[in-house]
Amino acid sequence: MNPRKYKDAVYEIIGAAMTVHRELNWGLLDPVYNEALRLELLDNGIESETEKLLPCFYKHHQMEKYYKMDLVVGDIIVELKSVKKLSSAHRAQLFNYLRLTKKPIGLLINFGQPSLQGERYAYIEKTNECILLDKNMNMLYPEYAEEENIIHE
Repeated sequence: MNPRKYKDAVYEIIGAAMTVHRELNWGLLDPVYNEALRLELLDNGIESETEKLLPCFYKHHQMEKYYKMDLVVGDIIVELKSVKKLSSAHRAQLFNYLRLTKKPIGLLINFGQPSLQGERYAYIEKTNECILLDKNMNMLYPEYAEEENIIHE
């Protein structure tokens, strides 16, 4: 899997998120940004699914419980937050979605700061790992997550 083939799509999603952030500013509730981002993507000719339900399974049984993903754009899962600081729990939520869906790319975007923040991840099915990506969609080591992969307007 080559994450760089998703570079243009990720760039369009992040550009739309930056537009939403400039328009609405920071600190509103997640659902407001979710709907605004869906509309911004639609205005740019990009189809997306919001609050997409992801079924859960136990062994071979489908459970009655579902995860609800914020936004899915093709093969890219977008998890939206409006928090003071992204945490390992936020990353774990995105990683669970990537592992359960086998989607190759995940974005974690935070509208909770004066500057838009975000992280890009690739899901490697062979090793069942989620690897941090830089802005050029190159794989980074996990210890660089805090400093290297922030989106700034």
